[in-house]
Order: sequence, then C-alpha cells, then structure tokens
Amino acid sequence: MSALSVLFLGGNGMISSACAAEAVASGLDLTVLTRGSGGRVLPESVRRITADAHDPESLREALSGKDFDVVVNFVGYQPGKVAADVDTFAGRCGQYVFISTASVYSRPIAQLPIVESTPRRNNGWPYPQDKIACEELLERAFRERDFPVTIVRPSHTYDRTTVPILGGWTVLERMRQGKPVVVHGDGTSLWTLMHSADFARAFVPLLGNSHTLGDSVHITSDEILTWDQIHLSMAAAAGVKPVLVHRSSETVGTEIPDWAAVLTHDFAHSLLFDNSKLRRFSPGFTPAVAFDRGAREIVEFHDADPARRRVSDELDAAFDRLVLKG
Repeated sequence: MSALSVLFLGGNGMISSACAAEAVASGLDLTVLTRGSGGRVLPESVRRITADAHDPESLREALSGKDFDVVVNFVGYQPGKVAADVDTFAGRCGQYVFISTASVYSRPIAQLPIVESTPRRNNGWPYPQDKIACEELLERAFRERDFPVTIVRPSHTYDRTTVPILGGWTVLERMRQGKPVVVHGDGTSLWTLMHSADFARAFVPLLGNSHTLGDSVHITSDEILTWDQIHLSMAAAAGVKPVLVHRSSETVGTEIPDWAAVLTHDFAHSLLFDNSKLRRFSPGFTPAVAFDRGAREIVEFHDADPARRRVSDELDAAFDRLVLKG
C-alpha cells in the first residue's frame, strides 16, 4: 500500500514545520511548497517546490501534472486566494485542510467550554474576520461543489523560538533586571497554550481521515493557565521571581496601540475548549508538553545565543510608563 501523498502550502512556519516532521515520522509522502528556502529546517525526505502559494498562476504552473491525496493550506488568509485554491484543487485531491484559528469564535463567549459549533463572529479585528470569510467560502464549496474540505482551528501555539506573552523577550529581560512586569487585566483570566509538537501529533491523524470532510475541529491543549501563571512559569524558567503589576487591557492598549485589538478582543477573555471532537478524530491523543517544560525550552533556546534575546527599548519604556500609571 503506497504512502498517503500530502502537499503542504507553506512549511517553514512554527506550526507547519512541526507538522512536517510529524508527517514524515508517520510515514507520509510529503511535499512542501514555499516561496524560498528560509525558515525552519525540514526533514531531508521532504520534496520541495518553490512557488508562491498566494499566486494562483504560479501555483498551477508549479503543480502541473501533480495530484495529492491531501492538500494542507497553512498560509490562507484572504478569501479570494482561498477561492482560487478551490478552483485549483477541485478534483485533484481527496482532502483540502484549511488552517484557520480559534480566534473566529465570538467574544465574549456566551457559554464555556468552547465547542466547534460555538458561534463565529468578527471580533473587532481583521484577522478573525478574514478567517471566518475563508471558512464560509470553503463550507459553501463543500455543500455546492462537494469540495473535500476539513477546517482546523489552532489556538495559541508556541515552540522554543517564541515567547508566548506580549512583549516577548523584553518581558524576560525586565524580570531578570528586577523591573516590574505588566500583566493585562487582573491576571486571572484563563488561557491555553499548546506546544507545536503536541499540535502536530494531534493534527497528522486528521490527514486522509474521511470522517473529517465537511467538518471543523479545533486543536488546543487541555492545560488551563491564568496569565499570571504563564508569566510566573516563564520567570521560574528564567531563574527569577518577578514583580507582577496589573493594568486593564484598555490601559495597555492605549499605551501600546498595536496591542489594543488582540487584548480587548482576544486575550482579555477567558477561554476553555472542549476537545471531544478532536479525540474522536485522533483517538488516544493527549498533550505531552506542559507549559512549565515548554517555558524551560524557550529560555534555554534564547540563552544559548545572545542574538536571540532581542529587547525593544520602545516596549521597555512603554512598560515603565504603564507601571507608573498605577
């Protein structure tokens, strides 16, 4: 029996590269299409195609004569480009997996935990608005054209290269210098973080699974953390005891306007997910990387090379101003 042939549109990102490694380890025949050789290292056995996944003409030319059992779009953000994918891959794949986002779920959440049928709504910023439009377009294509779509919604995913708190390494540097660290709200809203390796282990069993066609599933961790706990785990990994101060999301957004939308429309809300459907599609899946371990990986990676420990003087000054506002 031949291995499942899979095409990734995009493969150098945090989630997609983890999924590529897991797909190869699971024996899938993987091809990755990207615009270049930058980004994370992929397994040697991966076939590589250089083309622009956002350019329908470039995509069709690069894939001329090639069909796949599964196509996964990790880089779909604009409905027009996703509509072109429907035309490109209709009749040429048995499953088209669209990587959406859990940010599509309406905020504030009317009822927890979140399930896949929780209402979707534009939450005040373009990212979920565009993802919802892409999902709706693909759902119509499934109903009207029998296009074999599966929609996957990651939540907040990280790996060792990313510091999953607003402010990134600047916050860790403040901790190590003994400066107060700003946490939005009162620090008790609930959040979930998922290591990319765990996401990949949950994701790969969905590929080639006919039970997922026409359906959607979110992939999130079962570990529930407060934002204070997230900061304290990062601090423990960095070997320090931090001073946490709390400012409202609105106050932080006023001082750092680039953060206003994600704070008020996403991070300020408590999120709990029901992963029952995921476990039906990926039987036996259990996240293996608790955030305490993930935080240690992050700090070890950044401490291994001073060039990775980038600090923003502008953000540092903004945090100082926010501290004084108390």
